Amino acid sequence: MRESVRGLFITGTDTGVGKTYVAALVARALAAQGRRVGVYKPVASGCRHEGDRLVADDAVNLWEAAGRPGELERVCPQRFAAPLAPHLAARAENGRVDPEQLRRGLDYWLDRSDVVIVEGVGGLMSPLTDDEYVADLAYEFGYPLVVVARNALGAINQTLQTLITAATFRRGLSIAGIVLNRPTPTGERVATGRNGGFDADASIESNSDELARRCVPPLLAELSYGATGFEPPVDWFALARS
Repeated sequence: MRESVRGLFITGTDTGVGKTYVAALVARALAAQGRRVGVYKPVASGCRHEGDRLVADDAVNLWEAAGRPGELERVCPQRFAAPLAPHLAARAENGRVDPEQLRRGLDYWLDRSDVVIVEGVGGLMSPLTDDEYVADLAYEFGYPLVVVARNALGAINQTLQTLITAATFRRGLSIAGIVLNRPTPTGERVATGRNGGFDADASIESNSDELARRCVPPLLAELSYGATGFEPPVDWFALARS
């Protein structure tokens, strides 16, 4: 079944770059085309308590964006409270991340979807277990990467480093392209080096052109803060692969 269902793997250049936000926009766009969209986040930490259960807000956002397919509990089967790397968050609760469940959890969505959007944790080299990384899961699933970068000073270096990691990990990871996202309403203020002063982040205006010029994978989209869709539209289903 895995060989016949298309998918995309959403990763980021760092934490807090807007992976869930972008993944939800992709899921919503595909659902609007009439596609059956599965959404899967293999593990999450930093989850909040709601009564006697842990809730992963990222999973809820993905599920809502996809039109509430299947069971919410299946979006993110492994959830932990501590805001740490998953294996450390699990250890804080005297538990462990189940590496087999990380993989088996995808099967639920393959049985009921035309396309699956998988969201990773942090960046490609973020640890999932004591000896596995997000990149290991991305490699085994085989879906093209959508690399989400924060539109801020440092985006060029962080994005190129992520692309190099993808190209050199095992036999290489397929990359669909890059989404440049602005997760805050205004640009970050950056140190000028002059008497400890700070200026507005001027790189916001040039990062997209620089990435388009320097990266081999295409810049698929640039999102302003609070964008509700991709303009111009992106054919996500064509980019997805099985």
